[in-house]
Amino acid sequence: MHFSKKTLILGGAILSLAAVNTATPVAAQKKSAASVPKPFTAQEKSEGAKYHPEILKEFGGAMQSPQTAYVVRVGKGIAVQSGLGNAESDFTVTLLNSPVNNAFAIPGGYVYITRQLVALCNSEAEMAGVLGHEVGHTAARHSQKRQKNANWANILGIGGSILGAVIGDSGGLLGAVGGGLKQYSGTLAQLFSLKYSRGQEEEADDYGIRYLSKAGYDPSALSSMLNSLALQTAVDVRVAGMGDNRVPEWASTHPDPAKRVVRAANGAKAYPVNSVRKADSHLAAINGMLYGDDPAQGVVEGQEFLHPLIKLKFAAPTGFGMQNGTEAVSINGNSGKAIFSQGNFTGDRQAYVAAAFKSVSGQNMSIPVGDIRQTTVNGIPAFYSSTIVNTQQGAREVTVFAYEWGGNVGYHFVTITAANSSPFNSMFSSMARLSDSQAAAIKPRKLRVVTVAKGDTLSTLSARMAYTSLQTERFRALNGFSANQNVTIGQKVKIVTY
Repeated sequence: MHFSKKTLILGGAILSLAAVNTATPVAAQKKSAASVPKPFTAQEKSEGAKYHPEILKEFGGAMQSPQTAYVVRVGKGIAVQSGLGNAESDFTVTLLNSPVNNAFAIPGGYVYITRQLVALCNSEAEMAGVLGHEVGHTAARHSQKRQKNANWANILGIGGSILGAVIGDSGGLLGAVGGGLKQYSGTLAQLFSLKYSRGQEEEADDYGIRYLSKAGYDPSALSSMLNSLALQTAVDVRVAGMGDNRVPEWASTHPDPAKRVVRAANGAKAYPVNSVRKADSHLAAINGMLYGDDPAQGVVEGQEFLHPLIKLKFAAPTGFGMQNGTEAVSINGNSGKAIFSQGNFTGDRQAYVAAAFKSVSGQNMSIPVGDIRQTTVNGIPAFYSSTIVNTQQGAREVTVFAYEWGGNVGYHFVTITAANSSPFNSMFSSMARLSDSQAAAIKPRKLRVVTVAKGDTLSTLSARMAYTSLQTERFRALNGFSANQNVTIGQKVKIVTY
């Protein structure tokens, strides 16, 4: 989370973790992948060009790093297999400086992938499979089909509001695998990444597998990538203290992630055998990449958010996941949702609370400001106000809890919970300033590629992971290791260090 002159901007959900059914997978794949998509229309190109700068703004701009050229090259090489454009130059591929495992595409040839998801990939083929999946969504015009039957009001839930997005479910991107944590960013990304249906995720997987084969990669690479993403999702859920709270298949349009992995593996068998993955070159390219949160935007450490530049910290309640975004930090759990952001505070508490409410209610709805109460939190002057809002999910209590930081700057939470519940009280009272030494101690994590030497074991390598919890689980997810898989001498593996 970084802060600029743009204040009181709260984001909508952009990543949900979805799976697909295994029923008649090969037949279904052949049917969906056989269709040849129409090239981008002039209108689609214009639409993409219009929204691209806004999406970059929401994500803090394109990342400029040693990995950028590599990601762009691979992305254009896989995208051109779609036939949506006549040349690689028809596509714009962007590496985003985001600690979220995410990727998406919008009409007109614009494809996006985060550095975190690039780091999770164990080969060039896996990364190409992710990008191919997202291009597949645009080839099938999935976002347009979703938008055709929706408007901003029902996309976001109530009155065209971000509040509705926070209360409702998150949108779909990579279609990923698993469940539990919802990732948040800007509303424009959400518009083009609404929660895809099971059939749409199937179709995008089919296209991704097809593009892998056409580009000369191992078509099974998408399956192994989805497996890594499932493993990482399970770790993220445990880190947040949420347990395994995924919805059973029979109760959801997005079933067991293992089935999607199997379906993609089966689908790859329909194509000529090809073992080309380019693992070593991929690992060499990503070695040294920033991993996890960028300290310049604040970091999430377990249940704590710490920002060394602003010198603040707070803690999310146990059982809540936390995600750092460009303009806000989202906090998500079964009993409520919250967003932490910055505002301009000139001394008028009424105006500040009203602006915070307005930022989440949208143009077509107004949330009245109730009584404003004052308090002090760890020496920081604070004030708060709550009101009841009727939503599609019933009565919800919306609270703004703000802190007078100084220098015409305020920071605040906007929380949405069931009426008369208070799961975030501990979070409100946890806000505190960091000392100079505490801020200086916050350092970035880096991805390192090491070669397994004699005496190395999975346990010793896991112990080198720069985390205080779930080191083995994190190591396995990062390297796509199954439960019983071990390391071998000479093997290249990824670890995370300071």
